[in-house]
Amino acid sequence: MIATNNLCLKYVGVAFYYIGRSLTTVFNVIFTYLILGQKTSTNCIACCAFIVIGFWLGVDQEHVAGSLSILGTIFGVLGSLTLSLYSIHMKQVLPTLNQDIWLLSYYNNAYGIIIFLPLMVANGEHITVYNYDKIGSLYFWSAMIIGGICGFAIGYATALQIKVTSPLTHNISGTAKACVQTVLATYWYSEEKSFMWWLSNCVVLGASAVYARLRQLDLSKEYKESREEKQLLKV
Repeated sequence: MIATNNLCLKYVGVAFYYIGRSLTTVFNVIFTYLILGQKTSTNCIACCAFIVIGFWLGVDQEHVAGSLSILGTIFGVLGSLTLSLYSIHMKQVLPTLNQDIWLLSYYNNAYGIIIFLPLMVANGEHITVYNYDKIGSLYFWSAMIIGGICGFAIGYATALQIKVTSPLTHNISGTAKACVQTVLATYWYSEEKSFMWWLSNCVVLGASAVYARLRQLDLSKEYKESREEKQLLKV
């Protein structure tokens, strides 16, 4: 998940990153059904269809602007896929760890070290690190430590949000965050985008918001029916 996110940002602009990563909700619906066996209503699936339309519209507008990176888009889709799997798997694993977020964060970072070391060697990045002229710089290590603390804080907040809510809630809030990120990025880098480009962002955000609302109503209905069934059983 981290690798695909970083690779996506390597090849695309921060503004397009939102569109490139917009399929998380769609993958969440797919994997929720395949892994957890939970079905989604037709209206929610229709919202997912609009998210896909918004994604393709955004990709098309990047192509028209001449700034489309196929590789970056692929990494964005893979990032959406892995984030969805990560969120669902985290929700499954937490009961095994007695709902301990600190322990889960520790395991995630420990496994990350083990997984990334052979990947660094396979890609020859260990040579780059060895020959880096600022490897002993105080500024370099200060920036690395700050980045590590921020990364750990993000991971902890993510796990905590999934624990007290659901993978879907995390994905929806991530979509809203990415939307704000897009607006700030276009302002910060003084990027001018077409009306259709902004429309693609609005379609993704709007469909995601409607999806979240529909799922909220569905879950409330399921909870109410389950509660009534329990009361009947008691009688």
